[in-house]
Amino acid sequence: MISEKKVLDTLHLVTNFNIERLKRSLNAPIANRFAPYDSQAPDVLGQLLAGFRSPATRDTYRKALNYFFVTMTGVKPDRDSVLEFLHLDRSVAVSVVLKYKSIMIERGLKEASVNVRLAAIKALVARGRSLGVCDYSLDEVKNERASSYRDTSGLEANAYKKVLSTCDLTSSDGKRDYAILRLLWDNALRRGEISRLNVGDVDLRSFELTILGKGRGTTSSIVGLSRGCAKAIQNWLEVREFESLEDPLFIALDRCHQGKRLSGDGIYKILRKHCQMAGISKIVSPHRVRHGSITQTLNLTNGNYRKVRKFSRHKNINTIQIYDDNRERSQQELSDLLADSLD
Repeated sequence: MISEKKVLDTLHLVTNFNIERLKRSLNAPIANRFAPYDSQAPDVLGQLLAGFRSPATRDTYRKALNYFFVTMTGVKPDRDSVLEFLHLDRSVAVSVVLKYKSIMIERGLKEASVNVRLAAIKALVARGRSLGVCDYSLDEVKNERASSYRDTSGLEANAYKKVLSTCDLTSSDGKRDYAILRLLWDNALRRGEISRLNVGDVDLRSFELTILGKGRGTTSSIVGLSRGCAKAIQNWLEVREFESLEDPLFIALDRCHQGKRLSGDGIYKILRKHCQMAGISKIVSPHRVRHGSITQTLNLTNGNYRKVRKFSRHKNINTIQIYDDNRERSQQELSDLLADSLD
């Protein structure tokens, strides 16, 4: 029979063991259990770019930072050169970026371009601060004052009719191009929005299209299709061979890129080709077509801001007011009145 003393001694040993085990757990360095995936110095640039959902934004920031490092160091950025920049003293870093800003201005870059490149550098510094490898900010570096939507002129309806008429609707290329051109005008879609469309995003029975809008991540929205635009897409789908609803709606048809998703640049080139065929000499981009569509909707609705904002999917109704002011050309009207008063 086990004595009471032996039982107490056993309990005491077990208790001491558990206490020591608890102490070791509490004293265990957390870093050993929750260490970063990469124990080396962080790839700040890689982490910054990986955080953007939009491929276009990612590409814009990559190019902007390449310009900065090539201009100031002579080589493209890598992990070491990025960390070297982020480890600079605050005054030195600010001086470097201000010097780069002055170089951009000397080279004649527009205000918006300067601001985009500065935004990329500031984003890199902010990411470096969040990762603990940078202890300064670039608050002292101010953006250039830029007016958004100074020029909202675009193609008028009669000119765009000529562009549409250049599409050969008996060919696959012509049917694809016509559907794209109708989406640019009828729905004022951005070229990136058209490029990202999949076959399954089209509902021809309901005359609806599901799109991923600018800067909205994975949030989609539904836009209505005009009957003419829906018919154009249907004609294209009848000749566009696909295996899955996840396949891209618009694809390249040339030999080199056959079957690949049509890029935003490809859409731009299609528009330029048909503008040239229509005898339009000025440079026309998909965004110019969007400007023309929004301006025309203001004409057709007698300046109904609310309807046009929903149509254009602009977040700020003040942007529509800029379109309306440019449409009415109120400044020129007043200038003419002043000039007449001198006669």
